[in-house]
Amino acid sequence: MSLNREKIINVLKGIFVYDDKNLIDTGYVDQLKVIDNTIDLDIRVSNPTLQFKNKLKKLIKEPILKLYPKTILNITFVVKKETSSSPLSRVKNIIAVASGKGGVGKSTVSSNLAVSLVKLGYKVGIIDADIYGPSLPLMFDVETEKPRKVEKNNQSLISPVENHGVKIMSIGFFSSSSDAIVWRGPMATKALKTIITQTDWGELDYLLIDLPPGTSDIHLSLVQTVSLTGALVVSTPQPVSLIDASKAINMFQLKDIKVPVLGLVENMSWYLIGENKHYIFGRDGGKSLSESSQVPLLIELPLDQTIREGGDVGRPVALQNTDLGGLFLSLGTRLVEEIDLRNQKLPKTKKVEISHNRGCN
Repeated sequence: MSLNREKIINVLKGIFVYDDKNLIDTGYVDQLKVIDNTIDLDIRVSNPTLQFKNKLKKLIKEPILKLYPKTILNITFVVKKETSSSPLSRVKNIIAVASGKGGVGKSTVSSNLAVSLVKLGYKVGIIDADIYGPSLPLMFDVETEKPRKVEKNNQSLISPVENHGVKIMSIGFFSSSSDAIVWRGPMATKALKTIITQTDWGELDYLLIDLPPGTSDIHLSLVQTVSLTGALVVSTPQPVSLIDASKAINMFQLKDIKVPVLGLVENMSWYLIGENKHYIFGRDGGKSLSESSQVPLLIELPLDQTIREGGDVGRPVALQNTDLGGLFLSLGTRLVEEIDLRNQKLPKTKKVEISHNRGCN
């Protein structure tokens, strides 16, 4: 029987080494090579004891050799210490998803984009940064879930809730969906900073941050707290929405902020009746803003009842192998391309340092 890499990965996903985390999700698998009838497996561990390594080796060997009895299985343990105790130290890219105006479908785009990136094979997390109106617990069908406390590197951290392969954190997990959160700006920004910096994110390729509408204390606090890889701006084609989207782009491009704007998403671009597209909110607005701001238009998404229904029941339409699901998969692919291009051409974004006297220029 020829070796199948995907089957081997599925076997490794069935081996649990830390609470409810499997060998793949913990990031223990450093390298997997499959050549002819030989499997070379490098396991990254922080616990170098012989007892632990022997136990882990037995857990790995039994199911793989049961599946492929004549296979040569080489397991090498690589002891690596964490280079940083920060929960964000193993997050490769942090992307802000913003809009100037509310109601343009930013959270819908964020949730479907997160699922699409998982389908493309990446490790993904998402933060609901809308402190006053969190919606991601509903959109991921995790409204009744509660994050757990964990101890890591002598720190007390929060373990994110997971569904559809995405790690999720939201202020909505700590309050009832019917509660009104009445906080002043400093309290809201402190809550956001806690969610970002005290969550046990583990290893992520992409951490999406679903921002509230506008340009507020939350946005300023974000760029002061983390080094953003870039921002994605969502708008409808409607002029009033485009005006606010332009403000969001300009905010990230301010001299004291300098966060690369990776792309623009035009949502609710058209409504399909039969074979005819009806441009309810106007036409080519995103294209015009893209040209004037020199920010690439990554995709135009339709106004479709199925997208709304998916968000309402906690199953983003990106999970489906349909034309609509394919659109979000295309968006994920385009965003990854823009991120890779940005990382090749530009240095890491610096956290914003703004004095209280001069503000932000």
